Amino acid sequence: MNNKYIPRPVNTSDIRLSPELLDITEKIAENVHEVWASSRIAEGWQYGETRDEVLKLHPCLVTYDDLPESEKEYDRNTALETLKMIIKMGFRIEK
Repeated sequence: MNNKYIPRPVNTSDIRLSPELLDITEKIAENVHEVWASSRIAEGWQYGETRDEVLKLHPCLVTYDDLPESEKEYDRNTALETLKMIIKMGFRIEK
């Protein structure tokens, strides 16, 4: 394993999302969680109070509403940064 990996995400700090895009961030975050949970369940994971790699148990295999706020923030950040990256690359998101 290469221990010298240094993440270099694209700097999106100059991107400002419209109020409309900010409004859909929570829905995208919820979907990010749903996609992740679906993949885990398909791999044989189940809900467990503590994470266990061997038994394939994970405490976040719950509905988005039941996630701890820290996990929701992770999903929100993924959603926000994805939207910002799309715009940074020159695309427009329109309804």
